[in-house]
Amino acid sequence: MSTNLAANLPREETAARSAAISLHSVRVELDVTGAVRPEQSGFRTITTLRFDASVGGTWVDFIGETVERVVVNGAERPVVWDGARIRVDGLEQSNEVRIEAVGAYSRSGEGLHRFTDPADGSTYLYTQYEPADSRRVMACFEQPDLKAEYTFVITAPAGWHVLSNQSAVVTTGGGSSQTVEFAPTKRISSYITAVAAGPYHRVTDTWTKGDQRVELGGYCRASLANSFDHEEIFEISRQGLDFFDEAFGFAYPWGKYDQIFVPEYNLAAMENPGLVTFTESYVFRGAATEAQREARANTILHEMAHMWFGDLVTMTWWDDLWLKESFADYMGSHASAAATRFSDAWASFAGRRKAWAYEQDQLPTTHPIVADIPDLEAAKLNFDGITYAKGASVLKQLVAFVGEESFFAGARAYFREHAYGNTTLDDLLAALEASSGRDVRAWSTAWLETTGMSTLTLEDDRSVLAQTDPRPHRLRIGAFAFEDGALVRRDSVDLDIHEERTPVELPDAELMLINDGDLTYAKARLDERSLKAVERALSTIDDTLARALVWSSLWNATRDGELPALRYLEIVRRHAPAERHVGILAGALANAAFTVEHYVVEELRGDVEELRGDVRGAWLETVWEGLERAEPGSGAQLSWARALGQAASVHDARSADIAAMLDGSAPTPDGLVLDADLRWIWAQALATTGVWRKERIREELTRDDTMSGRTAATAALASRPKPRVREEAWRQAWEDETLSNDHLGATIDGIRAGGRRDLVERFDDDYFARILPTWQTRSIETARRLVRGLFPATPTLDAVDAWLSANADAPASLRRIVIEQRDHLARELDVRAKNS
Repeated sequence: MSTNLAANLPREETAARSAAISLHSVRVELDVTGAVRPEQSGFRTITTLRFDASVGGTWVDFIGETVERVVVNGAERPVVWDGARIRVDGLEQSNEVRIEAVGAYSRSGEGLHRFTDPADGSTYLYTQYEPADSRRVMACFEQPDLKAEYTFVITAPAGWHVLSNQSAVVTTGGGSSQTVEFAPTKRISSYITAVAAGPYHRVTDTWTKGDQRVELGGYCRASLANSFDHEEIFEISRQGLDFFDEAFGFAYPWGKYDQIFVPEYNLAAMENPGLVTFTESYVFRGAATEAQREARANTILHEMAHMWFGDLVTMTWWDDLWLKESFADYMGSHASAAATRFSDAWASFAGRRKAWAYEQDQLPTTHPIVADIPDLEAAKLNFDGITYAKGASVLKQLVAFVGEESFFAGARAYFREHAYGNTTLDDLLAALEASSGRDVRAWSTAWLETTGMSTLTLEDDRSVLAQTDPRPHRLRIGAFAFEDGALVRRDSVDLDIHEERTPVELPDAELMLINDGDLTYAKARLDERSLKAVERALSTIDDTLARALVWSSLWNATRDGELPALRYLEIVRRHAPAERHVGILAGALANAAFTVEHYVVEELRGDVEELRGDVRGAWLETVWEGLERAEPGSGAQLSWARALGQAASVHDARSADIAAMLDGSAPTPDGLVLDADLRWIWAQALATTGVWRKERIREELTRDDTMSGRTAATAALASRPKPRVREEAWRQAWEDETLSNDHLGATIDGIRAGGRRDLVERFDDDYFARILPTWQTRSIETARRLVRGLFPATPTLDAVDAWLSANADAPASLRRIVIEQRDHLARELDVRAKNS
């Protein structure tokens, strides 16, 4: 069966089904007692749907191993199932449909994922559905506008924690199994139902405010219990509940609030009401920077905002996906800055999230924030930088436009009016217009329903502010002057601009920072005088957000080929060692490494045999010196140590030093903890350059035979610089369907490691031969990883263009990925040409 072809759901069909069906309740009975037996590939699932219908027949969605029985209103019906849709006929006005089936345990993170912990042999289960994988666990109406009350009944091994959206109300059984029935949910969509089961480590807490009391639960694998810093997780959770309770004026609606950190997760997190799932990379096995903790707090608050934006009020169809994701992305940063210790959260947003948005918005496949989503495949690919980061960026502009008080007043009215229902863009605009009295629809037209971005520059000796692709902007220009060698903000000018060219009167200053405060969404260029000031004194700017905006401007100009790559690298070399914000530092180091590999002319890069006199070698020495100079035990030191791994994977001048530290024959820098995660980063560098062979990698695995260790070892083994090694890794990636999502990702990383084009260029033709059949036969998540991850860095665009020309009728979602990868390659070739 072609999963992608059979399982795709067009918007028009689901809209017709929604018009004909009124869903009331769903009861789901799962038996996962066999999950501990690896040879048992599936689990029993029984679904009972109660609904009204105005048609005699429809379909119910299900993807699994078999469908055994279909009973409609007490009468047995023949099983008519194409692998994705079960046909049900004989419907009346009021109906009860019971479907008995066998679902399949997942290794790709889609549906009911099963994981066996190598540390202790324990088996863990969890679900992940968005946008349309609940049908891999239960028979359902897989669309967000058919909400229902869900009751889950789960039979699982005795001794396991068994979890769902609501609290357990009845637990029965004895001996080797238990059956847990949960309270019915309030009306929710299928994609945010959730189940988890296994011998998870559990901690608890509570949040109280007035007469409200919410039980908090925290879960992770038992083998990670000693690393689970639940105190900080609960602290952020309580701060978030305090903030959202007041801001949204609608009591937390879902009863308990469990947060579970799970292995081999495809996302950062998922907003299942009452049972939020997170990647367990947020359980820090070793040292973690303050930026990592801030990112985790942001994600906790992002998912918490979804309890209202997305769960309580849900978009009707995926073209209004932004109604939840843009708001949650905005709220993650807003609540972090307003309610937690991470008061610089907007600086991280400016440097990290907006960079994602700017990149996505310059692709030929960019789309409006309010996108046209014709089917589920398109929905899956629209969880992108536009829906999240650009949407959040323009919401920040909207808050500046209507005022924060009016913005939250509109949100409160929106929740009151549409609680437990579905909405479209018009519903939100009506609420915001009523609360603010502003013409929000005109704002929507300018920002939500268009594509692309403006580029802002000062021209005519700083007397004109020019913008490409004109839009209305409310922004600020900061004027920074030198004072005792430091750049200090001396003045600022607030502006509302609409036209392509706007006359401005600005004070005289060395640095003019367009969009100071980051109020709008636009690329802001530095004029030459400002650029020279930044080259001299970027790291002296005291304001963290201002520094983040300067770094962002420099990176955007480098990506666009307007700032020479070597000039950018020199700015990083000069000022990154003095950067105080570890998140900004990590971003600058990553961008510099990308510049070396993708934007510097190939002849200047050198290769792993050369020791000095090339850009790769110079960057390696910059990183080495940064590590030596960093404050012992600081987040900056850890950031430089991680950057060393990347730099050492493409140049072997420091391989002996790194190997000696790993072997214990040389000391590490004072304060640097050489934990398992950092050891693997360095180990992969040594494997990629051929210093460590298979036996040494396996020896390292014996030190850390955990899930993370095995994944890292997979990448290291695949990255060894031998043609036969890369060939075998290539075959495994495409053909070995037993690889988990994490191990597939690690294998792809190994194939790409070290920028060794000479080892993989012979696979170019095979790539283009494989991608269409792979898309037709593998799950979307797996196919997407392969198509995107193994796209060849060809020296010309000819092979890509030939495939696109010959496959004009290929699925639009596949073509989108290839077109986007083509654009990334075209940009690299163009920027290199400008730097030659």
